[in-house]
Amino acid sequence: MKKLVLAIAFIGMGSFAMAQQKAPNDRKANREEMKQKMQQKEQERMAEMQKDLNLNQSQMAQIKDLHEKRKSEMRNNFEKNKEQRQAKMEEMKAKRQQMDNDMKRILSPDQYEKWQAGKKAKMEQRRAMMKEKGMKGDRKMMRHGI
Repeated sequence: MKKLVLAIAFIGMGSFAMAQQKAPNDRKANREEMKQKMQQKEQERMAEMQKDLNLNQSQMAQIKDLHEKRKSEMRNNFEKNKEQRQAKMEEMKAKRQQMDNDMKRILSPDQYEKWQAGKKAKMEQRRAMMKEKGMKGDRKMMRHGI
């Protein structure tokens, strides 16, 4: 059982380390690709709306302006709430660290290692499930109606 838990932990750490080695250029390229896909989907939705609702050019222009205004407001709200999100993240990080310290105090070193390995394995499972379902980007876009 120990070997299985350790093997899972090592695999998880190796996967995590490889995922962290992504070059900044890859992230920039992915961001640009995602931006293009979003623009394409927006155009497709507008074309579908025009077809379904039989909109004229004036209505299309007004709807596009409305969408742009809404996106701008969302960006502004995002920037406004950035500090609050950052503070909450720091608070959660401190709570996780406190939990870790408490567990370290309560458990034996061997038990603590097993607990850490189990935690990492579960995190990797969740990541894999999210990736499989494609929830990282799609869910955000659906939630914001972009």
